[in-house]
Amino acid sequence: MTAPFSDDPTSPATRPTVRMRPKSNARAIRHGFPWVYANELVTDRRTKAIEPGAFAILEDDARVPLGLVSVNTASKIIGRMIDPDPNAVIDQVWFEQKFARALALRARMFTQPYYRLVHAEADEMPGVVIDRFGDTCVIQPNAAWADTHIDMIAAALVQVTGVKNVLKNAAGRTRSLEGLDDVSGVLIGQAPDAALPVPMNGATYMADLTGGQKTGLFYDQRPNHAFAASASRGARVLDVFSHVGGFSLAALANGAASALAVDGSAPALELARAGAAASGFSDSFETRQGDAFDVLAALRAEGAEFDVVICDPPAFAPSRQALEAGLRAYERIARLAAGLVAENGVLGLCSCSHAADLAQFRASCVRGIGRGGRRGSIINTGFAGPDHPLLPQLAESGYLKSLFFRL
Repeated sequence: MTAPFSDDPTSPATRPTVRMRPKSNARAIRHGFPWVYANELVTDRRTKAIEPGAFAILEDDARVPLGLVSVNTASKIIGRMIDPDPNAVIDQVWFEQKFARALALRARMFTQPYYRLVHAEADEMPGVVIDRFGDTCVIQPNAAWADTHIDMIAAALVQVTGVKNVLKNAAGRTRSLEGLDDVSGVLIGQAPDAALPVPMNGATYMADLTGGQKTGLFYDQRPNHAFAASASRGARVLDVFSHVGGFSLAALANGAASALAVDGSAPALELARAGAAASGFSDSFETRQGDAFDVLAALRAEGAEFDVVICDPPAFAPSRQALEAGLRAYERIARLAAGLVAENGVLGLCSCSHAADLAQFRASCVRGIGRGGRRGSIINTGFAGPDHPLLPQLAESGYLKSLFFRL
């Protein structure tokens, strides 16, 4: 066993203390809400002097300890709950315990080591996302405290999982909100020199861990890929915003007659074609590069028709400020896609916008379908898989919604 890293120089006995303002929501913190917003904390000179990512003891306005938080005065989320024990020692053993708990769930749910290993707050590691690809893990340290402890995190990860390679992906939008850089790199081992094959839902996907979107593959859609595949036997399938062929390759693996993948990214479509070849589906798989809205309109003008159409766009509403525009975009996608679905066909619409809740997203989809001259009934409502657990106290952790309609 490797020697554990030591904790930060500030011992639990001498950690700084930060205090919540009167009338702030300390009760929510006691009941498991993991964030303290900047307007809830007394930000005096001592608080402002705390280094980003350092630990502090959080107290309510009556000076009753609530737990140990990381502090970042540069972020709107000024405090993230690290441990309910204010005297917790955050060393390599602490990280190993978190990883062992996360791994135990995934090992029960998945027969192969391809999954999200750590899903931030829901796995008790706020702001930390880790995806596993066999012997390689990709970490997104989206909070300052994780960036500060990244070497310890990587060492604990290797100790618990036995992976050989650990990469850091610093491309997340959240990092900029935390005042962090966008420099990615290799923490342990080496980066793969080519896209990695990932088996999922009967198909083989190609994941670019260094140059692709996010960590290289979207594991969260796995159960929704599976449902769409179950509706695709013998079907003509259109997969819009396909990335590396998420829905289309799963559909072909389940007997779809053909699939057309549409995306704006040429590299993503190249990986989708490589996945189709690796899966043995090249003859029934096609791609089309272009803006999704333009391609949907062009397909309608061409008189194209599909038995199953799925649209899985990026977050149109990444914040509350973008909510109304985002909901209009979801409505427009639903309207355009509905016109391409054959009678009694299936339309799947997805949202990864945490600012848009399920009811709002569903209402936008229904309006769009109606304005497309169609009527539909919902046959399935899907969410992220079990490797993306949802923290009940944090609505943002349940960001993914998928609705499947029969039109």
